[in-house]
Amino acid sequence: MLSVAWALEWMRRSAALVAERRGELSELDRRIGDGDHGENLARGLEAVVTRLEEQPRPQLVGEVLRTAATTLMSTVGGASGPLYGTAFLRASRVCARPELDAQGVVVLLEACLEGVRDRGGALAGDKTMLDAWVPAAEAAARAAESGADPVEVLEAAALAAREGSSATAALAAVRGRASFLGELSIGVADPGAASTALVLEAAHEAALAGARSVA
Repeated sequence: MLSVAWALEWMRRSAALVAERRGELSELDRRIGDGDHGENLARGLEAVVTRLEEQPRPQLVGEVLRTAATTLMSTVGGASGPLYGTAFLRASRVCARPELDAQGVVVLLEACLEGVRDRGGALAGDKTMLDAWVPAAEAAARAAESGADPVEVLEAAALAAREGSSATAALAAVRGRASFLGELSIGVADPGAASTALVLEAAHEAALAGARSVA
C-alpha cells in the first residue's frame, strides 16, 4: 500500500529530479517552444514542497495532491501549470484515502490523464505531455490486472511514460507553440512529455524507497 508518506516523498523527489534536469527540459522547450519549461516547473514543484512542509501533515493522499494542484496552478506559467494542476486536482478527488493499493494507483493515473486531456484538448499523437500520460495509465492498468503490487504498477507506468516521451521526437507538433514549426519540430522530444516521465519516475522511486524501508 502507498501511504501519505509516499505521496509527500513523491513530491519531494519530483522537485529534486526536475530541478536536476531543468536545463535539459528547458533546452527541449527552447527548440520547439518558449524555452522556460524546466525553470518554471522546477520553481513550481519547489513551491509545492515548501507549502506541504508549512502545512499540518495531510491525512489523505488526495490532500497532498490537492496542495500540489493549487500550488502549481498559482506558480507555474504557460500551459504546464494548468495542465499539471488539473491532473493533480482530478487525482485528488479519487484519492481521498490514507493509502492506495495497486488499483488505486491506476485510478490516480487515469484521473491525471483525464485532467490533462480535458484541460489541453489534445489527443494521443499530438506531441504533448498526453503522449506520456496515455501509455503510463495503460501500462499501469495492465500491470494491476496481472496482479502487480503498487510499486510494480508505478514501475510499469514510469517505463511506459519514458518510452512515450522518447517517441514524441518522431512526431510533428499539432498543438501549442510548437505547432507553428510543423515538421520542423520532428527530432525533438516534447518537453511536457519529458517532464511527465520524470514526475512518474519520481513516483516509482518514492514507492521503491518506501518498500525498502519497510523491508
